[in-house]
Amino acid sequence: MSNYVERCIELCKQKNPGEVEFHQTVEEVLSSLTPVIEQHPEYEEAALLERLTEPERGVTFRVVWVDDAGKVQVNKGYRYQFNSAIGPYKGGLRFAPNVYPGIIKFLGFEQIFKNSLTGLPIGGGKGGSDFDPNGKSDAEVMRFCQAFMTELYRHIGPNTDVPAGDLGVGGREIGYLFGQYKRIVDKYEGVLTGKGIPFGGLLGRSEATGFGIVWYAEEMLKANGEDMKDKVVGISGFGNVAWGAAWKLQQLGAKCVTISGPDGYIYDPEGISTDEKVAFLLELRGSGKNICAPYAEKFPEAKFVAGKKPWGVCQDFDVKVDLFIPCAMQNDVHMADAENIVASGCKFYCEGANMPTTNEALVYLMDKMTAVGPAKAANAGGVACSCIEMGQNAGHTVYQHEDVYTQLHQIMRNIYNACAGAGEKYYGDKNALVQGANIAGFEKVAEAMMAQGLV
Repeated sequence: MSNYVERCIELCKQKNPGEVEFHQTVEEVLSSLTPVIEQHPEYEEAALLERLTEPERGVTFRVVWVDDAGKVQVNKGYRYQFNSAIGPYKGGLRFAPNVYPGIIKFLGFEQIFKNSLTGLPIGGGKGGSDFDPNGKSDAEVMRFCQAFMTELYRHIGPNTDVPAGDLGVGGREIGYLFGQYKRIVDKYEGVLTGKGIPFGGLLGRSEATGFGIVWYAEEMLKANGEDMKDKVVGISGFGNVAWGAAWKLQQLGAKCVTISGPDGYIYDPEGISTDEKVAFLLELRGSGKNICAPYAEKFPEAKFVAGKKPWGVCQDFDVKVDLFIPCAMQNDVHMADAENIVASGCKFYCEGANMPTTNEALVYLMDKMTAVGPAKAANAGGVACSCIEMGQNAGHTVYQHEDVYTQLHQIMRNIYNACAGAGEKYYGDKNALVQGANIAGFEKVAEAMMAQGLV
C-alpha cells in the first residue's frame, strides 16, 4: 500500500470518528488502488483521494410527523451528495432504525464506484432516516414521507440529485415522496426513480438488482469454464434482491436452495424452482415482518433453521453448494462464516447486498476461492435501471420489459469485462474482480475530477 493511500485512510478515520462502516469501505477501496496511484503522482498533488473521501455536500435535517395516536414524533434525515464528477448524484434512501451518518456515508461512497461501473452518467449519493416503517400504518408512513420530502426537496432535482429506494423504501414510500415533491415544486419531473408504473416507473426495475447479480455471476462462472445451469446456489435474505436473484436463477436452470431472515434460514432441497415459490417471496416481502419461517409452513419439503445464517447449510444438511450470493445486509458474512463457506468446497461467491462481507472475511474468500464478485459491480443492475428510468422520464417515453432486460444484460456483461480487464492489467489475474471493480470505477471518476479542476 502506498504511503499516500495509507495517509488518506487514516485521515478519513480521524475526520469521521466512530463511523466504522464508512472506514471499512474506504479502506477496502483505497487499499486496492495503489498500483494506479503509483502511476499517477499528479493525483496526490491534487489531493484527489482526500476529495474523493469527503462528500461534496452533506445535509442533516429534522423530520417532524404525527402518528395515528396523535403523538408528535421526531426523526433525523440525511442526504450525502458524495461526487458529481460524472453526473448528477444518484443513490437510494434507506429508512431503518440503525441509520446514522456512518451508514449513509458508506453507502454513498460505494455508490460513486458502482455508478461509474455502469458506464452511465450518474454520480454518487445516498440518504435516509432512522425512521422504521415496519409496524407503521400506511397513513403514518405517508405523513412521515411527506415531512421528509418537505425538507429534502430543496436539495434534489432531475439534473442535481435523483434519489431512489433502498432498505425500508419501496414502491409505497417512493409514491408518497414523489407526490409531496410534485405538490411542493409544482412540476412533474423524474426526480425519483423506482416509481410506480402508472406515473413514470420502469418496467423490470423491481427485479433489476437481482437479475443483474445473477447475470454478473454467470459471466464470472463462464470465464472459469463453468455454466450456471444445474448449479446449486445459496442466497441470504428474502427481500427484493433475493427475490429477483432466485427468479433469474430459476430461469437459467440453477437451483436456489436457501433464503434467510433475522429469524433464521430456509433450506429447500428441491430449490426455489417454481413460479409459486418465487411469487411467495414477494408475499413474505410484503408482509412487513422480518421473518422467512412461513416458507417452510407453505412448502413442507423445506426445512427452517432458527437463529442461524445459511453459510453453514453445507454442514447442516450435507449438501454441496457451488455458488453463494449474500443478498441481505452489510457485514452479514464474518470470518467464521467465510471459513464455513470455504470448508464446504464452494468455489464461487458473488456479493448481492451492499458490503455484505467484513474486510477480513473478504480477503480470506479471495485467497481461497476461484472467484469473488464484489457488490459494487454485481449489485449495480438496480442503479443502472434507475438511470434508464431517468432517461425514460426525460424522453417522455415508455420502455418495454425486453428493452430493459436487453440493456441491463449488456450493462452487466460490460461491468464484468471492466472488472476482469482491470484485474488482469493491474494484478495479473482476471479473477481479481474486487480490486478490478474498485480500479475500473475509480479511473473514470478520477479522470473527470482532474479535468474539472479543484472543485
